[in-house]
Amino acid sequence: MSGKPKLTYFEGRGRMESIRWLLAAAGVEFEETFLKTREQYLKLIKDGYLLFDQVPLVEMDGLKLVQTKAILNYIAGKYNLHGKDLKERAYIDMYVEGTMDLMGMFMMYPFSPPEQKEKQLASILEKATTRYFPVYEKALKQDGQEFLVGNCLSWADIQLLEAILMAEEKKAEVLESFPQLQAFKAKVSNLPTIKRFLQPGSQRKPPPDDAYVATVLKVLTSD
Repeated sequence: MSGKPKLTYFEGRGRMESIRWLLAAAGVEFEETFLKTREQYLKLIKDGYLLFDQVPLVEMDGLKLVQTKAILNYIAGKYNLHGKDLKERAYIDMYVEGTMDLMGMFMMYPFSPPEQKEKQLASILEKATTRYFPVYEKALKQDGQEFLVGNCLSWADIQLLEAILMAEEKKAEVLESFPQLQAFKAKVSNLPTIKRFLQPGSQRKPPPDDAYVATVLKVLTSD
């Protein structure tokens, strides 16, 4: 039996993508099982794999881990990406919560009605550039540091890069007013494990399309 973590989710980004990012950044290889039918999902529930009847599911170290933030906390702690003390961890958690809020909006966007998408995307990008990115720009500038907390790579940095790239997919020039974030993006993108994850052929997933949305709805929605 392989000792690699096993990830069970849809064949797309969703709530599993940040987990893929964190494992990849830590240099951890993982295997994936993709949910394509409702029967697969119901069997996981029946067999007791899903504590709250929800995915993502990560099996590692003999554990069946569910709930996205709990999984990310476990991985960050295991691979020294959660700060050196409680104070750093608190700051990392605050930054992570912010990026989770922002990415949550991008995640739900593909599921919105077509007639609302243009207005919704404009609202998401407006919040990214006025509420979220200024916080990270200030954090990087105030101490002249390369990373958000303790001048050392953490979970917060990895998730921020993920959020930046999600925003740039929708608006390429979204960072034009944020020089610190531009430098941050360049540096973190070129860290060896992350650079590898950003290459074609990695386990990073593409932006969600209509087929992904249809699969998620089919698996999670009862007849």
